[in-house]
Parts: sequence; C-alpha cells; structure tokens
Amino acid sequence: MLRYVIRRLLGAVAILAVVSFATFLLFFAIPGDPDRLACGKTCTPERLADIRASLGIDDPVLVQYGEFMKGIFVGRDFTQAGEVVHCDVPCFGYSFTNQQLVWDTVVDRYPATLSLALGAAVLFLVVGVGLGAISALRAGSLLDRIGIAFSLLGASVQIFFLGPLLSNIFVNQLGWLPQARYVPLTDDPVGWFQGLLLPWIVLAFVSIAVYARLTRASAIEALGEDFVRAGRARGLPTRTLHLKHTGRATVTPVLTVFGLDLATLLGGAIITETVFNIQGVGKLALTAIDRDDLPLIMATVLIAAAFIVIGNLIVDLFYAVIDPRVRIT
Repeated sequence: MLRYVIRRLLGAVAILAVVSFATFLLFFAIPGDPDRLACGKTCTPERLADIRASLGIDDPVLVQYGEFMKGIFVGRDFTQAGEVVHCDVPCFGYSFTNQQLVWDTVVDRYPATLSLALGAAVLFLVVGVGLGAISALRAGSLLDRIGIAFSLLGASVQIFFLGPLLSNIFVNQLGWLPQARYVPLTDDPVGWFQGLLLPWIVLAFVSIAVYARLTRASAIEALGEDFVRAGRARGLPTRTLHLKHTGRATVTPVLTVFGLDLATLLGGAIITETVFNIQGVGKLALTAIDRDDLPLIMATVLIAAAFIVIGNLIVDLFYAVIDPRVRIT
C-alpha cells in the first residue's frame, strides 16, 4: 500500500509539472508581449518596467518557468512601485491587474467555491443515488419510469438556462428564496444557507441525472449476480443483501464519478459562479483569462489540476476499502 501511494504521488507531481509547463508555454504562445498584457490599458513606462523586472521577461522562457516553480516552494520577491514585495510560500506570483499577491486572491475567493461545491455534492449524491436505488429495486414500475424521466430531464437542461429560469421564478416572482449570494458561514449561517440554496439546487439538478442512471444500472446488474442469488438461497434478509452485498458492488462506479466531480467543483464551478455572480475561484479564473493575467491563470489551472489528481488518488485508495476484490499493489 505504501509503495503504491508513493508511486502515485510521484506520478501526480509529474502530471502537475506537465500541466504547469504547458500552461506557461501557452501564455507565451499567444500574440503580444506578456508584460504589456499584464500591464493593462492604463500602462505607464514605470509600471511596465516593474512588471518586466518582476516577471523576468528578458530571461529565457525556461528560466522564467523555473523561477515560477521555485516561488511555489521557496518564495519570491517582486518589485511594485519601487518597493520590494515578498511573496511567501506558496507563491504563485503577483497579479498586476488587481495589485495583490495571487495566493492571497485565491484564498479570499476559495470559501465561496468550497461552500458551493460541498453543498451541491451532498445534494446530488444523496438524491441521485437514492433515486437510482429506488428505481432499481422497483424496476419497470411507475416509480421507476418517473425516475427515468426525471433523469432525462436533468441531463437535457444546462446551468446557464436553468439558473436564470429558477431565479426568475423563485426569487423575482414568488419571492420564496433570496437573491443568490455568498455570505461567510461564520458571519451568518442562515444567510449562508439561504444565499447558496438556489445555486446548490441548480448545480445538483444537472448532476443528479448522471448518478441516478449510473446507480440504477449498477444496482440492476448487481442484483443479477451469482452472489446475490446465492445469498437469497441461503436465506439472507433482503435488507442485509441489498445494503451489504449489492450496495458495495453498486457504490464502486458511483464513487469513481463522484470523486472526479467533486474534485472538479473544488477547482471552480465556472458556469454556476458566473450565472449567480458568486465570487469564487471559477469566476476568478474566468476574469483572469479575460484580462490575460498569467499568474492568476497559472494558479487557478494548477489548483484545479491538483484537486483532480488528488481526488483520483483518493478514489483509488477507497476501492480497496469498499470492494474486497480490489487489491492495491
């Protein structure tokens, strides 16, 4: 087990290095000078000189990339208006568009993304798996057909359509819900829940369909396996047979999808945050791309990639716990 974890961690580091280098090269492949793009429309010669010195534009690209990676593990110093600004570990650079260290900007935005991702994940996992399990146990019934129809509806709509529609109905017309917004949990727990309830519902609705269909198909397949028939022949209680035996076989593919979905959401739910104007990491990434802000782009891409790689590793480790047939070597 330990050897497997170490091997996977080394692979994860290699993947993140490739992603970071590819993103860095992509920025230098676009038309225009990186220093002038970072300087913005209100650029002055003094500001341009500071940016060139801080980004090391005159150095080779590989040297600049090495300095960027070095800052993540050691830290860096930047020059801003003639003053030296120290960037502590982990240092993803200095954003000249918002005059702030990149890591500080990400940390400020991350609570909103974390709240949105975890709330929606709990909702679509519980509802999706529950709906799929009920449909599998009542296959062919009216309840099963309703569940299938609901799943197809969820798979057919998109967040950018469903979000404004539900917001107009439940916020503007009926007044049942407040305007979607992020309020820190520690400041106002009730306001935090009310402000994120609609984004949770919208984000979860389009994912519930995937989990319902996947759970239903996996459960129906598991119910037809030999070990289930053998359990019935031995007189095992139906509750034990479904929860202990069928449930384990069903949850394995669901866990795979859930781990990657949650990791992706933790990297930023761009569409949902944009539709509801939630100032999270996803909205930050979109703004950084619009402004050609290299340090912010690099940070958001690396953070999203790190969550996906780590989430994939955690899912693989959970396989051995959930399914005894899986052996990690």
